Amino acid sequence: MTKNNKSVKPLVLASLISAISAPSMAAITFFDDEKIGTVSVDASFNTFYSQTSIENDITGQDRDQARVRSGFLPNWVGFNFKKELENVTIGGRSSFWVSINDSNQRITDTGIDVRQFYATLDWKWGQVLIGKDFTLFSRSNIFLDEILLGYGNVNDSLGLVDGTGVSFGNIGSGYIYPLPTSQITYRTPEFGGGFKLALGVVDPGNTSEDRNPTGRSSEESAPRFEGELTYNTKFSGGSFHAFAGFLTQSTDQENEDSIDSNGFSFGGKISVGGFSLHASGFDGQALGLLLGPGGDAGLGLNNFLVEDGDEVDSNGTLTQLAYKHGKNRFVFSYGETEVETDTVVENEGTQVAWFHAYNKNVTFVAEYSINEFSVGSATEEADTLALGAVVNF
Repeated sequence: MTKNNKSVKPLVLASLISAISAPSMAAITFFDDEKIGTVSVDASFNTFYSQTSIENDITGQDRDQARVRSGFLPNWVGFNFKKELENVTIGGRSSFWVSINDSNQRITDTGIDVRQFYATLDWKWGQVLIGKDFTLFSRSNIFLDEILLGYGNVNDSLGLVDGTGVSFGNIGSGYIYPLPTSQITYRTPEFGGGFKLALGVVDPGNTSEDRNPTGRSSEESAPRFEGELTYNTKFSGGSFHAFAGFLTQSTDQENEDSIDSNGFSFGGKISVGGFSLHASGFDGQALGLLLGPGGDAGLGLNNFLVEDGDEVDSNGTLTQLAYKHGKNRFVFSYGETEVETDTVVENEGTQVAWFHAYNKNVTFVAEYSINEFSVGSATEEADTLALGAVVNF
């Protein structure tokens, strides 16, 4: 392998992402008092059987692997808090996420992942969120993903087939994950007939190779800034959603140039009758492949961020067509991400999925995916059949 191929060593999924936020659902209210406030709970459980066939030119090892595991989403339970005061509504959310398939590698060591722990203050002029939540860049890219309740992409090059966490859906093959991070975020009320703006001050991620927290020579003298503008409207027989977002941050290195991470995300979804078309993408520098600037650096994937002193370009697109008829929804999805190192890295994912809403709480899923991961001319193809069920409360 060349030096660039070091980035595709298997990753321990326990150190990767384990969750993304699902679309909002009705929560169960178990306490409601006018003076004290309201407390509600929501939860989600899923399990998939998957069979993956791998042809791997990168490692030279072909194999077939069966799993019983979490899908794109892990299991979670979330608690919501709300209280109306005279001039402000205060709220909060804490959610705890867990994958179910870590027992064979970490005996009885199931990790609980706290992805959300924040408070909100709502005034007439907008909302302020303080705490830990999914960030704004790529937020709508992933929330609009039609296979969010499905399985998605796995491969051996990133350690995803045998991992103890979730599959990766279209993360790294269409968008970057909005890694939950501490932040202060302001959201406007709706204006202009459907627009909303969110602006966030986010804890920055160190992107230098000197990441020692004590005595390191690099610094972030400013936080990371992120923002997203969304537009929603409904018309006779359908709806339309569009968004555009940005990310910018800088890591200063002693005696070296700074590493400037800048990105732009965009997309839209139109639904007419039973059909939906979703298209989204991102483009930028020093963003990485999977988890954004700080996340990929934390995984040791610095050469996806900077190479030979220059920020590495990366970009991705995701296109999906869905059709819903009665209790059934059919999805075709294609996404790809390219990281322009000296040896170009590409990750492509194609899925065909069927979702059957047995009732409002239970969904059955059948999905077939093809994941192609390439480093230069070497390619791994992983074909997966996944069958599962999702139970939401």
